[in-house]
Amino acid sequence: MTAVLLSLVGIGLAISLVLTSVMKRLAPRIGFVDKPGHRKIHTNPKPLGGGVGIFWAFAFPMIVALVWVNLRPAPNTFDLRFSFTRDIAKGDGGRALEAYWSGVQQQTPLAVAFLTACFALHVMGLVDDRKALGPYLKLFVQLAVTVALVMVGNLRALTALGYWPSVILTVLWITAIANAFNFLDNMDGLSAGIAAVATTAFLVTAISIEQWFVAASLALLLGALIGFLCFNFPPASIFMGDSGSLVIGFILGVLTVRTTYLRPHEDFHVGWYATLAPVIVLAVPLYDLIVVSVIRISRGKSPFVGDTNHFSHRLVARGMTKRTAVLCLWLLTAATSIAAIILPQVRNGFGACLIGLQTLLVLAVVALLEQHPVTPK
Repeated sequence: MTAVLLSLVGIGLAISLVLTSVMKRLAPRIGFVDKPGHRKIHTNPKPLGGGVGIFWAFAFPMIVALVWVNLRPAPNTFDLRFSFTRDIAKGDGGRALEAYWSGVQQQTPLAVAFLTACFALHVMGLVDDRKALGPYLKLFVQLAVTVALVMVGNLRALTALGYWPSVILTVLWITAIANAFNFLDNMDGLSAGIAAVATTAFLVTAISIEQWFVAASLALLLGALIGFLCFNFPPASIFMGDSGSLVIGFILGVLTVRTTYLRPHEDFHVGWYATLAPVIVLAVPLYDLIVVSVIRISRGKSPFVGDTNHFSHRLVARGMTKRTAVLCLWLLTAATSIAAIILPQVRNGFGACLIGLQTLLVLAVVALLEQHPVTPK
């Protein structure tokens, strides 16, 4: 499966590179640019549309795979004409491949619903990038799309809580992660970079607990993000806009719900703390979402109206360069992500508590950096 996943990363990367390059040239010609403003930190108009490359690099290979699998019978051991099928079929003849083939067919309705939801948010993001929509209209659409996916796909986290508490928690989680990455899209390379770090962590975790369908989706997303970062790493030559940031967060929110975080045949009551892995991986984005929202509300403003109170802005105001601030946040996310990767392998509650404490200490460092005196200008 390693070769398969690496191939998917490469496919996502290639499509993202091509489409982002096209949008970089096309966007200025059609006036699809982000102009400098009172809260913008760039000084020149930048092409928008990087989200197009990210979305289609993720969605197009998945659509092709779903069509292919549902229109063809599963190949047997003697019909392995493609390298990825050889890799899957090793060791157990064609039975393993047939099981995966059948599994994809069973997951097709949920996958179609998932892609439809992503497309709806992508289109809304494109419209908003072109002409700003009201924040509450955007939130309403996000909630409507998320509720529809959760209900249609029976997509629920922590089902032990009961049906409706699980549904509400799932909707809030997915919506929160989508907005967290939308909030992070305030500096070159920040949102996509943190998403790439988090996606890598989730991918490693999914592989370690044999969640192959989730791993395949994460591999495509990782390739799409890396391809976009080739153009978005500071100084960026194109922005993703809401059409990219909302979709990235939505995809990660859904895929983290779809992952069990428990090793095969492991009892929930033994390794329940592994389900906290997504919170630990995404601790920094969630921290920024919560702190910025609290600051805005305390000042009598809407939490959805943009400003320069994000952690990245505060680091720059305290003397860091924009690139250093972005890399700092990447590394902080990597620090919590490594702990989260280990969490499903932890055998006792004491080890899980240590990982939780480590995450809190990382966030404490973030808080201290925010309180550092501003460098005089």
